[in-house]
Amino acid sequence: MSKTKAQYGSWAPKITSESIVQKTIALQELIVDQVNGDVYWIESRPLEGGRSVLCKDGKDVVPSNHNVRTRVHEYGGAPALAYDGTLYYANFSDQILYELKPNSDPTPLTKEGYRYADIVMDKKNNRLIAVREDHTDTSKQNPTNTIVSIPLNGSEQQVLASGNDFYSSPRVSPVDGSIAFITWSFPNMPWNNTKVCVLKGDQILQITTNDDEACAEPQWSPDGVLYFVTDRRNGWWNIHFYNEKEQFVQYVLALDNAEFTTPAWVFGNKHYTFKDKDTIVASWSDVMEGGKLALINLNKSDSVQYIKTNYSVFNFLNVSTDGNSLLFLGSSPTSPSTAVRYQFADHSTQVLKTSFQVDISEQDISAPRVIEFQTENNRTAFGNYYAPRNSEYEGLDGELPPLLVQIHGGPTAQCSTTFNKKIQYWTNRGFAILDVNYGGSTGYGREYRNRLDGNWGIVDVDDCCNGALHLVKQGLADSKRLVIDGGSAGGYTTLACLAFRKVFSAGASHYGVSDLEALASDTHKFESRYMDLLIGAYPAQKSVYVERSPIHHLEGFAAPLALFQGDEDKIVPPNQAEMIYKQLLSAGKPVSYTLFKGEQHGFRQAENIRRALDGEFYFYSKVFGFKTAEDLEGKIKIDNIE
Repeated sequence: MSKTKAQYGSWAPKITSESIVQKTIALQELIVDQVNGDVYWIESRPLEGGRSVLCKDGKDVVPSNHNVRTRVHEYGGAPALAYDGTLYYANFSDQILYELKPNSDPTPLTKEGYRYADIVMDKKNNRLIAVREDHTDTSKQNPTNTIVSIPLNGSEQQVLASGNDFYSSPRVSPVDGSIAFITWSFPNMPWNNTKVCVLKGDQILQITTNDDEACAEPQWSPDGVLYFVTDRRNGWWNIHFYNEKEQFVQYVLALDNAEFTTPAWVFGNKHYTFKDKDTIVASWSDVMEGGKLALINLNKSDSVQYIKTNYSVFNFLNVSTDGNSLLFLGSSPTSPSTAVRYQFADHSTQVLKTSFQVDISEQDISAPRVIEFQTENNRTAFGNYYAPRNSEYEGLDGELPPLLVQIHGGPTAQCSTTFNKKIQYWTNRGFAILDVNYGGSTGYGREYRNRLDGNWGIVDVDDCCNGALHLVKQGLADSKRLVIDGGSAGGYTTLACLAFRKVFSAGASHYGVSDLEALASDTHKFESRYMDLLIGAYPAQKSVYVERSPIHHLEGFAAPLALFQGDEDKIVPPNQAEMIYKQLLSAGKPVSYTLFKGEQHGFRQAENIRRALDGEFYFYSKVFGFKTAEDLEGKIKIDNIE
């Protein structure tokens, strides 16, 4: 079949913004009842305003007016627990923790003013253990974070661990009831310096003491041995265990270029679990080979039995109560996030739930290709390159495609190779995509992660520009049609690239930072000292904050800019976007500003997801002068443009 020659960007797409939100959910977490084996998942539904719903067997199990989502750290995660048929979960609107017994209505266990996450059962003492965030004293600059017990008989809560700024991951030993947890304090974040502690009786024992060690995901083996992930040995997040008798920490499987966890922006990540006391099931990401899933024999640590599936990204691993199967959320470049059951005996897989059906052919799917490119200081950086792909179209003779460089948030995070309809939205229209894992991203070890320390706005900007120029040199992108976008921290890098470099012809910032000083004084507790690491202490390093804030360098903005923002964003408040919009508007620069009502940090409502996506595409069509092949939902207003 011959293809139609048409200008890149004008191709008639197989994926529209409507198809992205219709019959599409976001699978957020997988939960297994460790008593009766029931499997639940949490799905976020754009068509219900982004409501998060707890489901089992394809059916909702919470009332229609409940939204299963916690606001601890604002980002939340791990809002629910299933135990012996009873559900415990946080409701978004009031942040109350509810108990839902079979064939009953939910009843509140807690009062308003508190938030809860990472809930686990302490059956011996008939209580829940959870991270609590206390917002009752509004005179305090920050809420107070602790680990508490929540008795199921209605008596008063008890604070079990306090004094540090943050806590996560309480886990109860099945042998003696000891409680392991992770803790850290300002200015640290959970990926640069955390401690593993154990509450044993009334005494808290600190298991790890290094200041250059980031620990995560503590778990107890069935016979009461404490395991956790740490980067202490080689700078890579590997699984270790604590030898209580000898009081030392030992690795389970020593792998360079591999990481067994991801940064703890949310609670509840689970990249390994126990099949039995002698066997761990673990997933990890390998820099060169991608995602792995395997059985690890604890009696012979070099004995690794790889599990072959159609997936390459894994999380929320749980072994069924009968020990016969593994449950997880998995995805791949051709599969969206999917709840899966894998049978150990016959290696079969069963799909329990998928985020959406991939309703286009493989001929229309652009697969990611990992690229490594040269950047500053004789270093290399990484990214995922997606070529334009549409089975019915090809570009005009002699024409190179426009390139959209996408910047992940965080900035301490990593772009994924999971099938993403939003990426395919662009490639199906004739855009190339570069999803950049700039220096400071995770997945490449501690040294790579630390590249951004003191260098936010420099290293990330250099890497994003150099990645785009690399593809130009390779003949894969049009140097005059390079555009850039990003959300949150990625929005800041987008603005910085436009303010401080002349590589890109246009850009779009989604709830991005324009004024670093404003962010330092007006953001939530979890990230309130993050920039001490990324830039420097404030106000001592005020001059650096001013120097790297795009709002103070409007003279550098020559390329058109689109801004998209939620009016309820507590992480990057709307005034960030409003300030730069007003400045560019008064300066006569091409600019667009779209404010979405009822949205927080990230867009969850179907209408707004469509408007942001179509609005950005419409914006570029006006900048580059190509005709769109469809009637777009988001024809945004663009000021100061002919």
